[in-house]
Amino acid sequence: MKYFYTLSICLLISLNVTAQHQDGFYATMSLHHAKALVKDAPNDIEILSTFRNEVAVWMTETGSHKLHDRILTHGPGYIYRNSEEEAITAIQNPQNILENNTRAALNFSITEDATVIPTLDLIQTQNIEDHILELENYGTRYHNRASATQAAVDLKAKWEEMAAEYGRTDVSVRLFEHSNTQMPSVILTITGAEIPEEYVIVGGHLDSTSNQGNDNAPGADDDASGIATITEATRALFEVGFVPKRTIEVMAYAAEEIGLVGSNEIASEYASNDVNVVAVSQFDMTLFNGSSNDVSFITDFTSGTLTNYMMSLLDHYNASGDHQVTYSTSVCNYGCSDHASWTGQGYLAAFPFEANFGQHNGNIHSTGDMFSLTNTASHATKFAKLCAEFLIEVAKNNEALSVNDVLASSIYLTINDGMLSYDLTSSQKEVKSIQLYSIKGQEVFATTAISDRDQVALPTLSTGIYIATITTENSNTPIVKKLIVR
Repeated sequence: MKYFYTLSICLLISLNVTAQHQDGFYATMSLHHAKALVKDAPNDIEILSTFRNEVAVWMTETGSHKLHDRILTHGPGYIYRNSEEEAITAIQNPQNILENNTRAALNFSITEDATVIPTLDLIQTQNIEDHILELENYGTRYHNRASATQAAVDLKAKWEEMAAEYGRTDVSVRLFEHSNTQMPSVILTITGAEIPEEYVIVGGHLDSTSNQGNDNAPGADDDASGIATITEATRALFEVGFVPKRTIEVMAYAAEEIGLVGSNEIASEYASNDVNVVAVSQFDMTLFNGSSNDVSFITDFTSGTLTNYMMSLLDHYNASGDHQVTYSTSVCNYGCSDHASWTGQGYLAAFPFEANFGQHNGNIHSTGDMFSLTNTASHATKFAKLCAEFLIEVAKNNEALSVNDVLASSIYLTINDGMLSYDLTSSQKEVKSIQLYSIKGQEVFATTAISDRDQVALPTLSTGIYIATITTENSNTPIVKKLIVR
C-alpha cells in the first residue's frame, strides 16, 4: 500500500505538472530576466534548465505580459520554443554569431555611388507617414486578431501594387503561413539577376501589442514605423530602376511580440534548407528621436562584422550634407527583436535602432504608441536611406545593362576646366534637368533650362568623383553617370 500510495502521489504530481504546462508555452530567455520574473510572478514561470546565462522556461501568457510590463521596455525578451526539448537544446547551443559561416562568406564593399546617391533623393517622408497612419488605423495588430491577419493580407496587396506600378516582373509577394500563430508573415522577393541563390534580407514586425489589457494597440512606432521604412526604401529602389545581382527579400514578420514566432520559423526553415542568406538587417522602431545620435546600432545578438559595415555605409554616404546621419551603439536584451532569430541560425544580422536603449519611445506597448506623438517621420526617413544603401551595396547592381545604362552610354558628358560639357542628342530623349552630386550626396549643381547640347559653367569643385543624374521626359527614373574632376 505504501508503494502504491507513493506511486499514486508521483503520478498526480506528474499529471499536475503536465496539465500546468499545457496552459502555457516553452521559451528561452536570459537567466537575469527569468529570476526577476520568478520573484515578481512565481506562478507564471518555471525554470526548467540553465546553461551559462540562458534558461529554458515554461511560462504563461500572463507571465509574458508581466515580463513586458514590469521588467523589459522593448521586445518580448524571450524566444518561443515548440517544446521543452527544443528549449533545452537551444540553450545548450548558444546563439553566437558564426562569423566564419560559409553561407555568409561575403566581402562587403562600397562601390555603388552611382545608384545610391540618386536613390537617397527619391525617399519621401510623406510616404512613410502615410503608411504608419495606415497601419495605426487597424487599432491593433495583435497576432491572434482578425485585424492582424487582415493587415498582412493588405500589405501583400500594397507591395504587389507597388511592384506593378514600376513594371517589376522580377518581383513576387507571398504570405508565409506559420505553425504557432494564425497571422501570416509577408515576404516580397526581388529575384537576383546574376546570383539569385544568395539572399539579402531586411525586415520588421507587422504585429503590435498592448500591456494595458485592452484591444487598442496602434503600434505606430513599434513597429508600423519599421514596416513603413522598409517599404519606402524598396519603393525608391524601384523608382531608380535598381536590378540586384543577389536576391533581395523584404519581410514583415508575424507575431514578434510573443517571442519572435514569425521570424524564428522563417529563419529556421531557411537554415534547414541551407538558404544562403549573406546579410540581414532588422528595422524595429525608427520613428522616435530620443538620443543625440540618429541611429543606435544594437551590439548584442548581432554581427560585429555586419554592424561595422553598416556604420561604414553611413560614414561614406551620410557623413554630412542633406543626407547626414549620426550614429552610436547600445545594447538591447535577450530576444528583443527579430534579428535574434537569424543570429540563432548562424546568419549575420544587424539591428539599427531609433535611439540608445532606454532613451527610446516610452509609449510602446500602450494605447499611446501613436503617430501623433511625433507628427513627423523625418527620423524614420534616415533609416529608410540606410536601408536603401544596405540593399543596393550588398545586393549590388546587376552587370547586365539596363535601359538607362544603354542610354547613358550614348550620352557625352564630361567636366573639364570648370565647365560641364554635354551632348544628349544621340539619346533621342527630351531632357528635363541635370543634377550634379558630390560623392557624399550633396547637390553641387542643377539646371532645368537646358538644350540638348551645351557647355555650362560650374561652381568651383574639389577633385574627386561626382555623380550626374539626367531626368528625361516621360520617365521618373534618372540616367546616372559617374564623372571625375581632376
